[in-house]
Amino acid sequence: MIKTCMMVGAGSALLLGLVFGRDAVSYVATSASHLHAQVKDSVPVEFEIDRARKMIKDLTPEIRRNMHLIAKEEVEVEKLQERVGKLQGELAQGKQEVLRLKDDLGQEKSYYTYASHKYSRNEVQNDLAVRFERFKTQDATREKLESILRAREQGLQAARGKLDSMLAARRQLEVDVENLEARQKMVEVAQTSSNFSFDDSHLSRTQRLIEEIQTRIEVAERMVDSEGSLKGEIPLEEPKNSDVLDQVTSYFSDQEVEDAKVADKIEDRRGSLTSRIQLDPSLN
Repeated sequence: MIKTCMMVGAGSALLLGLVFGRDAVSYVATSASHLHAQVKDSVPVEFEIDRARKMIKDLTPEIRRNMHLIAKEEVEVEKLQERVGKLQGELAQGKQEVLRLKDDLGQEKSYYTYASHKYSRNEVQNDLAVRFERFKTQDATREKLESILRAREQGLQAARGKLDSMLAARRQLEVDVENLEARQKMVEVAQTSSNFSFDDSHLSRTQRLIEEIQTRIEVAERMVDSEGSLKGEIPLEEPKNSDVLDQVTSYFSDQEVEDAKVADKIEDRRGSLTSRIQLDPSLN
């Protein structure tokens, strides 16, 4: 099986070489890049959001490891601080003792009394030499320890800053994912609204039915009126004369009567005005 796959692969490579020549590698790389892009674009956004949320969750173990390392380093730094502090106290005490013996030896004496005991000058000088060497060794040790302490304190401070940055970055990523999820929901709602089709066919059919019923009722009402006029009832009034000559004569006769009435009214008003002038001389 493996041998067959190898032979197929070698044959494919040879075919690509023959077809594309030196550009075969470029064609293969470009095709692989396009295929990768198409596959990635086909992945649903919801899946990518869930994957991002899981990756954020996977940061928690790493953050906990860093917190553990920082806590351990804090304990070590505290111990080193205590050691340096203790050594500084011993150096201060040793400096006082060395300076006291130095001052005592500055006094030319054969014997020196300390804690109710007498010591010769040589014994005091030897003791001073031992104390001074020990003091110099402790002082050198203090310098090294303080250098180490400063370096570890700086490293601890940097680690704390890095941890704070990781925590802040994780919180920001969580907010970003929530924002992306909310935006995706809005897109889904917008797509649903745009694709929603309101089915008003039933409403349209109902409206058409109502219109048809109204039309039928109006037609029935008109038919009833028509049937009433066709039953041959007894006429109670004379039918109107439809002769055009009679209509013209009647029209103008009525008009002459109206004109005569108007003339009579004008004559009556003129006579009334003449009577008032005769009765009232001031109107002349």
